[in-house]
Amino acid sequence: MNTTEYFDLPTLLKQSDLDIRNFAATNPSLLVAEYFATLSSLSELAASVSSALTKFVSCDADRDACRKLESMISLLNNLGCDKFRLDFHSLLDAYGKKGNWREAAIHAKRIKQDFDDFCSRVMAAKRMTKPDILSDVQDLNEISLKNLIERLDDEEAHRKLLILAVDDSPVILKTVSSLLGDTYKVFVLPKSTKIKEVLQKLTPELFLLDYQMPELTGFELVPIIRSFEEHKETPIIFLTSIGTIENVSAALALGACDFIVKPFKPDILREKIAKHIVRKKAF
Repeated sequence: MNTTEYFDLPTLLKQSDLDIRNFAATNPSLLVAEYFATLSSLSELAASVSSALTKFVSCDADRDACRKLESMISLLNNLGCDKFRLDFHSLLDAYGKKGNWREAAIHAKRIKQDFDDFCSRVMAAKRMTKPDILSDVQDLNEISLKNLIERLDDEEAHRKLLILAVDDSPVILKTVSSLLGDTYKVFVLPKSTKIKEVLQKLTPELFLLDYQMPELTGFELVPIIRSFEEHKETPIIFLTSIGTIENVSAALALGACDFIVKPFKPDILREKIAKHIVRKKAF
């Protein structure tokens, strides 16, 4: 089976609605080609199912709307997505077996937004080029979904942990990169105002923040970082040339886990990072 559509599996693995790990484990012979083809079919059918749900909400459903939902139920079953599959069954039972349009409308209204969001996330994971993890696979019929997940897990286990260092001093950033580059992947950011933009693309496992910067200080960056759900508890270490009790107390009160006074010794930097950094579950 050949297809020009691929899906970013790490992105999909984060979606609890799909529960791909459990589905792959209970269907070890399921091929990646089959799973991706089902996702493609879901993407193609999503808009018409959304329209069908709108008809149910307005008590204007017809046989065609029912057929759309029945087709989606079949796809969801082939994806192991129980949540929406069971919801659609309840809706159709209310409409068809009970003849209760009002109950069917209530079901449809409750389901629609969640289902539309779910389909949007699936479509956002669609790719037209082959992901790197599949670069050595000529035919998607050659590998099972279970084996692909195992590959991803093995790759993740050997991935260098990511540190984001924010400092307006090029010398400090170069020093941090040089000292930590062999053990960690270090992303340096000289402009603190770019923090939101960076965090929309990267998920660091630890932050090194300069205490004093001309635009946004390290203190001002903390609430921005914590506003991201995945960084509610990510370790933050302050780099400061003012190691007073007041500054240290303020940093800890903000949610920092530690501080390092500049100029710092290489061993101190490495020890404190090793103490606090924790591998995030990527998917």
